Amino acid sequence: MDDLTFAKTVVGVRASSRRFMIMGMLFVTIVINYLDRANLSIAAPGITAEFHLTPVRLGMVFSAFGWFYTGMQLPGGWLVDRIRPGVLYPVTIFVWSLATLSMGLVSGLVVLIALRAAVGFTEAPSFLMNNRIATTWFGERERATCVAVYSSAMFVGLAFLTPLLTWLRVAFGWQMVFLFTGVLGIGWAFAFAVMYREPTKLRGVNQAEIELIRASGGIPDLTDRIAARRVDNRRLDKTPGSLWQDLKIVLGRRKLWGVYFGHYATATMSSFFLTWFPTYLVTYRHLDFIKAGIYGAIPFFGAFVGVLWSGTLSDWLFRRGYSLSFARKAPLITGLVLSTTIFGANFVDSPALIIMFLSLAFFGDGMATIHWALVSTTAPERLIGLASGIFNGVGGIAGISGPIIIGFLLRGGNFALPLTFISCIALAGVLSYIFVLGKLERVVE
Repeated sequence: MDDLTFAKTVVGVRASSRRFMIMGMLFVTIVINYLDRANLSIAAPGITAEFHLTPVRLGMVFSAFGWFYTGMQLPGGWLVDRIRPGVLYPVTIFVWSLATLSMGLVSGLVVLIALRAAVGFTEAPSFLMNNRIATTWFGERERATCVAVYSSAMFVGLAFLTPLLTWLRVAFGWQMVFLFTGVLGIGWAFAFAVMYREPTKLRGVNQAEIELIRASGGIPDLTDRIAARRVDNRRLDKTPGSLWQDLKIVLGRRKLWGVYFGHYATATMSSFFLTWFPTYLVTYRHLDFIKAGIYGAIPFFGAFVGVLWSGTLSDWLFRRGYSLSFARKAPLITGLVLSTTIFGANFVDSPALIIMFLSLAFFGDGMATIHWALVSTTAPERLIGLASGIFNGVGGIAGISGPIIIGFLLRGGNFALPLTFISCIALAGVLSYIFVLGKLERVVE
């Protein structure tokens, strides 16, 4: 049954389609989000020369984002459960964009590190809010597609818009990279504040669309339901809303840990491509910088295609009558199985074959990136933000530990062990989804 037929079956009239505007807004937000993550790597050569930075000091600047981003996941999730996205998201976009813009005006290393930390600090709730918005605006028939669309923006920002930032640095200096991305984000913060509303409050949304969302498992009145539950708890003198009690719930359920470790597996793969990948091509596979730059874009394009394909496939399977567990887990597990093929690059020497194995693996990793849809489906309604924070925090830990473990395994100067390690972690993610997660259903508090 197609969506239009389903909508008419539910409410008897054609539903409006404002939810797809919201999907587009999330896509634009994540493009800007990842531009503000990637801009430092583009500006780094100019910053290094101007401030006479050693590799250690440059590493401190790079790491400031990751430590604060990961550390803010739990507080960020707690905030997402308590402040509606229409308020919290524009504020965080504005603050991280202002910090980004200010990086183009700095004159000292300490301030530069502090501003980079501020970007990580305020970007932390972004994907948590995306997940809450997707749960609010999309039912199970369309949610994986929504997750795929905004997740694909990560690869757009990293693979396709990086040349624009590179041109700005060459043409106008490294400061312009931060000024451009900062102004772009500030403008979007105001636009988001004006455009975003909850489903029941956005102009142009008819009752048919609200019922369409609700009938397929979405929660269009999520904000109101959370607020009403807090009122009931106060009336009954219950106190389940404290952070520590809520943590016991989202950390004490085996089903949720199946989702968390699945994210660790995909994030470990991603961390390789975001950190060691260029070094692998140039230093260990002896490609020159020009070829490495050309070849390096192909796996990111593969991941971009993978995430869009996976989200579309997952929702199509569900609409065709397959169970929600199969429709969500089949693309995820298939993607992680494909990710294990990265170890095949150990057995070939041709640059084309090396890139083929890496692209297939990153395509699979892209397919597995729709795992955000699992959080929407399994987390308790009241704690979607906090569960998302744990989920994304585990991914942040993978982003920190993955490059370190790879460096440790490289002590002999051979990249065979790191690629095998990444492959084994992907396989462990497959087992986690099959045996730890089990049936896909919402956890009861």
